[in-house]
Amino acid sequence: MTDLRRSPLHEQHLSLGAKMADFGGWEMPIEYAGGGVMKEHAAVRDSVGIFDVSHLGKATVRGAGAGEFVNTAFSNDLDRIGPGQAQYTLCCDEGTGGVVDDLIAYVIGADDVFLVPNAANTAEVVRRLAAAAPSGVEVSDQHEAYGVLAVQGSASDAVLQSVGLPTGHEYMSFVEAQWRGAPVIVCRTGYTGERGYELLPPWDRTAELWQALLEEGEPQGLRPCGLGARDTLRTEMGYPLHGQDLSLEITPVQARCGWAVGWNKPRFWGREALIAEKEAGPKRLLWGLEALDRGIPRSHMTVTSDGRAVGEVTSGTFSPTLRKGIALALLDRDVAQGVEVDVDVRGRTSRFRVVKPPFVRPSTKAS
Repeated sequence: MTDLRRSPLHEQHLSLGAKMADFGGWEMPIEYAGGGVMKEHAAVRDSVGIFDVSHLGKATVRGAGAGEFVNTAFSNDLDRIGPGQAQYTLCCDEGTGGVVDDLIAYVIGADDVFLVPNAANTAEVVRRLAAAAPSGVEVSDQHEAYGVLAVQGSASDAVLQSVGLPTGHEYMSFVEAQWRGAPVIVCRTGYTGERGYELLPPWDRTAELWQALLEEGEPQGLRPCGLGARDTLRTEMGYPLHGQDLSLEITPVQARCGWAVGWNKPRFWGREALIAEKEAGPKRLLWGLEALDRGIPRSHMTVTSDGRAVGEVTSGTFSPTLRKGIALALLDRDVAQGVEVDVDVRGRTSRFRVVKPPFVRPSTKAS
């Protein structure tokens, strides 16, 4: 994995016995020695965990009218929020409406928007924005300017308070703070379904903050968590992962992300294609699947009904909370909630019920 990029916490992960893997071209921890996905998942659901997600992209769009420009590019309506607030949005292909990436936009001001795309898609998002930017608006890739730490779980406030960082602000908002003389963006966001925060310190101060959080968070039971647990947590919430549940071939309409589309906006990339698909009705929709036996579904497994192929699993895993297999799957539009279907799990047929996610009740907005 010598060609992979590394987070500012690479040595810390190795010292904790992390199992490392390729995530979007970055060498990142899947799980840690003495923990494993099950324990790390449980820590977040029951108390608190900390993730290194520094592989996520960072980009800035600055200049006169930067916010207005971003709003004409991405799907969601940035006018719904103001400075100090964040918004989940989609970068769609102009022609097809397929999803180039899903990302978070942070509004610093009318002329300053900070973006956090997915690691593998950052360069393409920046390229498309830069190509379309009007004179006076500058788009800059800041991938290695900031680290990203996600502190997630019901005890996350106590952990942040223990190192002197602000807490208690509203969901999908952020505060620009100082920590030991370094600027840190403290965001009330996350990808686990639990109350939590994402912290963006300078790249070269990330290791220091990570260590302080681990030490001061010990009384709350803070556990380092790898991206394996992050995946099981987000799947239980039904949160889509780009490249699996969203892609250039899977539109927001098909993935039930229409809530992140400003349908009344006069302009955004892919608008015409998405409106046409919405009006005609998508040929397939993203549903949840809950196992009725011991089958554990995985991506690309075929879903059948009465022997007829009706779709494909996009994300599948064992749910540590429910103790059963769960999945997200793109199914033909005539498949209804509550029906039973079959999944070919490595040559064996497993029975599943079609459900609407989330599989586990979210606590993101809990006080």
